[in-house]
Amino acid sequence: MALHSNRPAERPINSAALSRESWRVFQIMAEFVEGFEQMANISPAITIFGSARFTEENPYYQLAEEIGKELSEAGFAVVTGGGPGIMEAANKGAFQAPSPSVGLNIRLPHEQHSNPYQDVSLEFRHFFARKVMFVKHASAYVVLPGGFGTLDELAEILTLVQTGKTRKIPIILVGTSFWQGFLEWIKAELLESTKTIGEEDLQLLTLVDDAKSVVNIIFDYYENRGFEPSAKERDMLLHL
Repeated sequence: MALHSNRPAERPINSAALSRESWRVFQIMAEFVEGFEQMANISPAITIFGSARFTEENPYYQLAEEIGKELSEAGFAVVTGGGPGIMEAANKGAFQAPSPSVGLNIRLPHEQHSNPYQDVSLEFRHFFARKVMFVKHASAYVVLPGGFGTLDELAEILTLVQTGKTRKIPIILVGTSFWQGFLEWIKAELLESTKTIGEEDLQLLTLVDDAKSVVNIIFDYYENRGFEPSAKERDMLLHL
């Protein structure tokens, strides 16, 4: 009696689809190359995240603008996702001051459009290429209130630092009323209840409410070392 395999029959290779995927690889490479070239001399840089939905009347928009200006006046390039809301506010603040205002824009079906306050503007099709640029060139992360995208970027940098895939940098949450419940949940559930993180992981985050505190935390962190990555850190970033 012949044995019948339950394996599905092999499908013939779709040459057209394979060609499209191969071409996509070159598009991704082009995004990385352009990003590396444009960002190579932008240092030190601070990456700022937050909701795309806040308008100029929102207090967090106003605070983000102040933070962007304070950082730029202190000599930091300000890097955002290049869109509206918090991104626009931070770019707008930096645009009024001497250091570069940088937007790493993403093509989306809705919501995202480039703000006009960018000295350097890059456009990405792929989130993962854009994320590498955010991390690779950042001396600190500043995270204001936001939605899924903001939480995604926050989780990304926490994971990379925790696992040693990138260098340790200040990760600053802005807005006690917004973030306090989140931090309490992390402590209660992740640290104490399930022990899925360690005490040192919780120490990666700092919570503040004003622009000057953001700048002071960054300068305090780098007080005894330069902003440029060490040789070991450069190797980490090379393999990001």
